[in-house]
Amino acid sequence: MNTTFSLADLGWQPFFQQQLDLAEWDSAMPVRIAAQHKSRLIVYGESGQYALDTPLSLGTVTVGDWLLLNESLQINRLLERKSAFARRSPGSKVAEQLIAANVDTAFVVCALNEDFNLNRIERYLALVHDAGAEPVVVLTKMDLIDHADELREQVQRLDNQLCIEMVNGREATSAEVLLPWCEAGQTIVLLGSSGAGKSTLTNSLLGESIQLTSEIREEDGKGRHTTTSRALLPLKSGAMIIDTPGMRELQLAVGSDAIENTFADISDLALQCRFADCCHDQEPDCAVRAAMESGILDERRYDNYLKLKREQIRNEATLAEKHKAEKALGKFYKRTQSVSRENKGH
Repeated sequence: MNTTFSLADLGWQPFFQQQLDLAEWDSAMPVRIAAQHKSRLIVYGESGQYALDTPLSLGTVTVGDWLLLNESLQINRLLERKSAFARRSPGSKVAEQLIAANVDTAFVVCALNEDFNLNRIERYLALVHDAGAEPVVVLTKMDLIDHADELREQVQRLDNQLCIEMVNGREATSAEVLLPWCEAGQTIVLLGSSGAGKSTLTNSLLGESIQLTSEIREEDGKGRHTTTSRALLPLKSGAMIIDTPGMRELQLAVGSDAIENTFADISDLALQCRFADCCHDQEPDCAVRAAMESGILDERRYDNYLKLKREQIRNEATLAEKHKAEKALGKFYKRTQSVSRENKGH
């Protein structure tokens, strides 16, 4: 695979260029993270591919990030992100896990077979809205069912403005409907649960089998998890694509605005309630409850809205507590080091 690119090929945009000071314009080398391997980074730049050690001072980085290197190929700093995808780390650990950065479009991939799930699609849409990228829902495995149009209509009812495409990921010609989002200089990330067909779709867009794929399981119609790490891959169209491992657990680490944007219809209805703090339960003149009773608003969608709101509030609080504790610990270390230096001076 070719690993020599221009900055434009890699997705360099004025947003990043404007972050460089005058000295960096002349001497710094911008590179983009293409893969992570524990303490090592694989980066692409105009001069080729490099493997770099990750200094502790760099902080948390992810595939898609832009770095500035000095003339010795050492990392000077991380550039501000245009967009960033993050979730709460799986399990009981209170932490954010970066998924990808500096993405223009997110393909939310969902299979049309037994794995089809509107609640999951809404969860991923909240993630994309929080990241600041454009969402496109890609419904895969359309060749396995005979009511694909009906399921697509269900997704469209989530948002009339939502872009939705149906594909057979195994056929390159079918995947061509996604090319308008894959223009030169653009970066796309594929998001979805394990076995949704992301790697198969990636291979169709690449025009070659780079990502490993597996057949679906006969017992439940679900695909097997194959992608185990993220990688930045070049498409022939000039775009860059990031395939991600399937996420069996997607705990949101998003702001409230992301939930409201994902459920804009409910947010708009709530503005019509008599009371600004309406809980949509027993209050009089509740526009949300009236919409559900009349069939305008689906009860499933409202229940999922409440579920994600509760999760967002809970996770936001625990993450804020973690950041506060880390900040306090950092101050403690600084005070301890200061006292230690003073004692040595006496």
